[in-house]
Amino acid sequence: MTAADEQQLILQIKEGSHEAFRVVVERYMKFAYNIAYGFVRNHYDAEDVAQESFVRVYESINTFRGDAAFNTWLYRIVANLSLNRLRQKKKVNYQTMELIENQIIYSADNPSDKYRHDVQSILERALHELPTLQRAVVILRHLNGLSTKQVSSILHCSEGTVKTHLFRGLKKMQSKVSFLKDEIL
Repeated sequence: MTAADEQQLILQIKEGSHEAFRVVVERYMKFAYNIAYGFVRNHYDAEDVAQESFVRVYESINTFRGDAAFNTWLYRIVANLSLNRLRQKKKVNYQTMELIENQIIYSADNPSDKYRHDVQSILERALHELPTLQRAVVILRHLNGLSTKQVSSILHCSEGTVKTHLFRGLKKMQSKVSFLKDEIL
C-alpha cells in the first residue's frame, strides 16, 4: 500500500467509512499485536492492547494530522497503552518470569537448541527486569528498529532522554545477563 493509498483510506475513515477502517485494521492488526507483545509479553494482554488501540484510533482519527506516518501514530498509541497495561499490573515481573520459565523447552538431542533457548531466556529475563521506561526504549530502539527520534516521539520525551534510558538499560541488561548466565547455565 502506497502512502497515497494510506492517506486516502485515512480520509475515508474520517468521513465515516467503516470499510476503510476495516482495511486499516486488517493491514495493521499484526503490527499492533507485535508491538504490544514486545511490551507485555503475554498473548492475551497483547491481543487486548492491540484491539484497544484500534478503538482509540477510531475514536481519535480526526486528531490525526498526518505530520507523521500513520504507523508511527499507531505505534505511539500501542506503546502508550502497553505501558499503561504494565503499570496496572503490579505483579508483571513475577508473571513474566513464570511465563519465560514455562516457555523454555530443552532439547536433549540437540545441544545447540538448548544453548539457543538458554541465551534467549537469559536475554528475555534481563529485559523484563529493567524499569518500565528503560525496557520500552530498548524494545522500541533495538528490537523494533526504530530511530531515536521515532522513539522520542512515541514516548513523548526528548531524544537525549531516549539515549540516556537506552544506555542505562543496555548497561543494566549487560550486568544482569552475566549474573543470569551463571544462574541458568
